[in-house]
Amino acid sequence: MNVDVTALPGIGVRKDFEVRSGRRIGVVAHRDGDIDLIVSKMDDPDACAAQIPLSTDEAAVLANLLGAPQLVAKLNDEHSDLPGITTRQLPIADESPYEGRTLGETAMRTRTKVSIVAVMRAGQLHPSPGPDFTFTSGDVLVVVGTPDGLDAAAKILTHG
Repeated sequence: MNVDVTALPGIGVRKDFEVRSGRRIGVVAHRDGDIDLIVSKMDDPDACAAQIPLSTDEAAVLANLLGAPQLVAKLNDEHSDLPGITTRQLPIADESPYEGRTLGETAMRTRTKVSIVAVMRAGQLHPSPGPDFTFTSGDVLVVVGTPDGLDAAAKILTHG
């Protein structure tokens, strides 16, 4: 899929792509750091039907929402020939007992036999986090294991 990059003199840069419906969706990265999510009109790809300003935190959350499912889908495809192996996204919520604590403190592998293969944070992928990786609220963990192990991991991240 091609992403078109258009300089907007005095404003910043527009990056967008065409979706199946024929509309274009993308972002405008302003020179001052502001970010807008944009959607074109159906009949005019250069005219904006919606423009939604996003804070840096909101843009990071949107990136996590879009990035983690793609990674999970790819890993599920790669594990499709391995019966009993599943990939799931598990969030670190504000109230998680592991918010601000390290992966090692969860003893996740020992307790559940699952592996945390990546963490999505603020739109950035952190592959193969080590035991000293500190979780923060909003992180989305990509976890691989058996369905029972994944259920147990979700409970640990929620209740300790």
